[in-house]
Amino acid sequence: MELFVVSLASLLAGFVDSIVGGGGLILVPALFATFPTTHPATLFGVNKSASVWGTAIATWQYHRRVQMRWAALLPAAAAGFAGSFAGAWAVTVISPEFLRRLLPFILIAVLAYTLAKKQLGHTHAPRLSGRAETLAASVIGLVLGFYDGFFGPGTGSFFVFLFVRWLGYDFLNASASAKLLNTATNLAALILFALKGHVWWHFALTLAIANVVGSLLGTHMALKHGTGFVRSVFILVVSALILKTGYDAFLR
Repeated sequence: MELFVVSLASLLAGFVDSIVGGGGLILVPALFATFPTTHPATLFGVNKSASVWGTAIATWQYHRRVQMRWAALLPAAAAGFAGSFAGAWAVTVISPEFLRRLLPFILIAVLAYTLAKKQLGHTHAPRLSGRAETLAASVIGLVLGFYDGFFGPGTGSFFVFLFVRWLGYDFLNASASAKLLNTATNLAALILFALKGHVWWHFALTLAIANVVGSLLGTHMALKHGTGFVRSVFILVVSALILKTGYDAFLR
């Protein structure tokens, strides 16, 4: 029964994550609720062991239909990997508690900006090219990679927002690009958790399969319905993240 519950959560997480990120909003609470006495690092490791496959498959699906800007994105993914590894190390020596109270306000600002700018992300018009785009994408990868390793909630959604706002991508192209970088940050965190012995491999395969199924469904929906659909899901996910992170920071 426990495996069924968390597998269903993994499927839903893969679906949401493949569209705009935020799958951890579903799977991580499900793991904590199902295994309340388990060390948190182990549950985070289980989450990464599933989500890395979902984001990788989503990247593959997107690249077949979306013109990925590989020259900028591959260095950015490498920067994200390095940042995530550094962030995971940093959390062993520095408490991320200050971020817990700051995060809801950052998310509120992101949501307010997205709602105010109704045409934001509707048109794919990259503002940068060449080295400038590679540098900007790599900065995004490094900073959010560090954040993902150090704390984590909403990383995929932050990737999408910054690709839209800073680089001028539409929501569909931003989501496709975010999946590649999120795969790199998830892989870095998974390697660290695995080295520390914090992965339940007997659960990993089942949850990974469920996450991939959800990812395939979510990617299909995003590609079928386009950037307007992705934007709507983005707003819903960020709103849910505000409620969840606000509750965790001030009420729990």
